[in-house]
Amino acid sequence: MTSTKTEGMSIKFGPFEVTKQVFLTTPHSYALVNLKPLIPGHVLVCPLKSHLRLTELSPVEITDLFSTVQLTQRMLAQKYFPVPGDLMSGSFTIAVQDGPDSGQTVPHLHVHVIPRRKGDVGDSPDVIYTKMASEDGNIGGALWDTERRPVPAGSMPRIEDADRSARTHEQMEAEAGEYRTILRELGVQ
Repeated sequence: MTSTKTEGMSIKFGPFEVTKQVFLTTPHSYALVNLKPLIPGHVLVCPLKSHLRLTELSPVEITDLFSTVQLTQRMLAQKYFPVPGDLMSGSFTIAVQDGPDSGQTVPHLHVHVIPRRKGDVGDSPDVIYTKMASEDGNIGGALWDTERRPVPAGSMPRIEDADRSARTHEQMEAEAGEYRTILRELGVQ
């Protein structure tokens, strides 16, 4: 059953507890807000069972995962598109980093769903892929930063963390609440 409720559940993204950041669950998948979105509305859709690779999903799981991506797109279009809900008034970047050599930093398969509008990342819409491959898109690093990312010895700050600012749990929970409201307006309870 597709739901916006997570009470009584314990949902993990790799080793991280994310239940309060989840705004949508289905029989085999969930959608959650991003700790450090590349642009507003950048969210993740994951299988409930932790898989490392897309090829590990059963046909039922893969169907559920991408059906959840589609529902998430419709929800995001309500909030971020120039004409709310009009899927033709904006675009999406949908991306899977399938394995660590592709940039996956959390050992849990996930689909990036990013609502796009003209000029949202400057003159070249493909800049989003550079951002995903850089420290900006390092979800795992950002998660480790808030919990227990290993700290190198010495007193100099790490260069890639100099301008880093992950969102608070409260900010992410508030965003998840907004998305749950939109989903309920779309008929998802």
